[in-house]
Formats: sequence, structure tokens, C-alpha cells
Amino acid sequence: MNIPNLKNPHWGAVVYMKKTWWKILCVVILLYTIIQGLGGIVPRQPILNETIRNVYFHVPLWFGMMTLMTASVWFAIKYLRNGNIQDDEYSVEFANVAIFFGILGFMTGSLWGQYTWGDWLPKDPKIIAVEVGLLIYSSYFILRSSFEDEQRKARLSAIYNIFAFATFIPLVWILPRLTDSLHPGNGGNPAFGKYDMDNSMRMVFYPAIIGWTLLGVWITSLRIRLRVIERLGSN
Repeated sequence: MNIPNLKNPHWGAVVYMKKTWWKILCVVILLYTIIQGLGGIVPRQPILNETIRNVYFHVPLWFGMMTLMTASVWFAIKYLRNGNIQDDEYSVEFANVAIFFGILGFMTGSLWGQYTWGDWLPKDPKIIAVEVGLLIYSSYFILRSSFEDEQRKARLSAIYNIFAFATFIPLVWILPRLTDSLHPGNGGNPAFGKYDMDNSMRMVFYPAIIGWTLLGVWITSLRIRLRVIERLGSN
């Protein structure tokens, strides 16, 4: 297999993703997050107690997931406009890592729920909505595996990607707010505020969002490079 020249303009954003400064930033932020998340001082809140540390992991994973999903649907729209197969490659890999982050977020949320609500999967509107949303996105990958023709696969999956994203947003972020929910910020249940998350926690929480999101982009960039190498090497 001939390894393509990474300086070829065809690689576009993949070349930029090879830059190291943001990867170093990602590692530094995540090390800071993990150290402070496990050993830093946190406010003692009823029910939450030490489990409030999970806010540095569970919530940023969801922020990262949404960022990756947004990037995925952006490249899906780009593909439908210009038919460039590289946009499809970007779209599918952002979606892959987004679902991976979604699963990690779901698992950390279930662990949190067990220690705070006494149930791994309580019948909560937010949790049910997340389960349905992840199933909808899982169908995206089933759809892609159903076609051999690359252009047809890319076109139909791009359309479905837009549909899945448009469904996921109201399903997970809007509808649970209209009903009673155990989750903070939903159904009249207040979100984390100054009484739950003090300034010292915010100094970790906000960088954690950046760090986990950068990790998602990093993983995506590696998967994109492998996919492009396979495609160009087979030509």
C-alpha cells in the first residue's frame, strides 16, 4: 500500500489536526481535571456528597458529544452540497466518536444515579430520552453498513444524520425540561448553581469541558487519518 503524502492539499483539515499545540493543551487540561477531580476540595452537599466530583466527567462528556455531533452534521450538510467524499469521512468519524462519548456519558451518569438516587437506570424522562436518542444515532451506522455503493451510502447517511441530530436536540435537551425529572436543570429541578458548584469547582469544570472536547477531536482526527490513508492507498 502506498502511503499518501500528508502535505497534499487534499488532506485539508487533517493536516491542521496534526499540529501538536492543541494536543498538548488537551493532555495538560485532562491531567489537571483528573487530579483536581479526584483530589480537589468540593462542597459537601446533601445526597451528592463526594459524588459531585462526577460533574467533571459526566457533564463535560455530554458537552463534548454535542460538539462532535454538531461537527458531524455540519460535514454531512457540506457533503450534500458539494459531493466531496472527504466530507462524508469527516462526518462519519465525528459521529463515531460522538456516540462513544455519549456511551461514556451514559455510563458515568448511571454510576452517579446509583449512588445518589439508588438506581442504575431510574425511569426518568431525561434518561429515557437519552436511551432513545442513542438508539436513533446507532441506526445511522446500521444504515451505512447496508449499502455497498460509497456515494449512495454517503448521501443517504448524510440525510439521516441531519434527521437524527434534529431529533436528538429536542428529545434530550427540550422535552425533559417540560416534565418532572430528577436531573438538575429539568422539570423545575434547578441546575447546578452557586450553592452546589463554588468558584473552585468552576475553575475545574469549565476547563474540563474544553479538555474532553479536545480529546474527542483528537480521537476523531486519528480515525479520519486512518480512513483517508485506506482510501487513498487503495486507489
